[in-house]
Amino acid sequence: MILVAATGNAGKLSELRALLAGLDLDLRSLADLAGAPAVEESGDSFLSNARLKAHAIAAHAGLPALADDSGLEVDALGGAPGVRSARFARDAGAGAGDAANVATLLARLRTVPPAQRAARFRCVVVVARPDGAELVADGACAGLIAAAPRGTAGFGYDPVFLYPPLGRTFAELARAEKDRVSHRAAAIAALRPQLVEFLR
Repeated sequence: MILVAATGNAGKLSELRALLAGLDLDLRSLADLAGAPAVEESGDSFLSNARLKAHAIAAHAGLPALADDSGLEVDALGGAPGVRSARFARDAGAGAGDAANVATLLARLRTVPPAQRAARFRCVVVVARPDGAELVADGACAGLIAAAPRGTAGFGYDPVFLYPPLGRTFAELARAEKDRVSHRAAAIAALRPQLVEFLR
């Protein structure tokens, strides 16, 4: 069964392929779709953004589509960057991209003590069929924001997201380790038992 991942993020696509391994699925990406629309993440929640992307791509492709919206919530920043995680630095006029986002986050937390840097990654996944039916799952992973980036794996805020049970940032974890504990792993694990039947 074909399932289109509504993402152009290579890191996210690679994670999804690993997390969905073993299911009878042919996971494709936006790169495999001619004329795939650019869907603006204009929602005010992870759910609304994932829903927008999943339904738009399912309608365009005439195939089931999986979309997720995820981000980092930092308690000391009132839950920011939240749904603006990918645009955090740009919103602050500090450039764009992962490195700029991390630098902006660390600058905002410069005077916050280590014990008050609690944060969580959150992920909401929506799988939509062309007929409008959908499956929804969510996951979260709690951690702390490190004082400086550590590690070279992962993407996004992974280099500063410290996972206390392992004492390392997500960017210091092997792929298999991250896939056992991440917010995206939790959301996909919740989705897996229903997914194949939903797509039939």
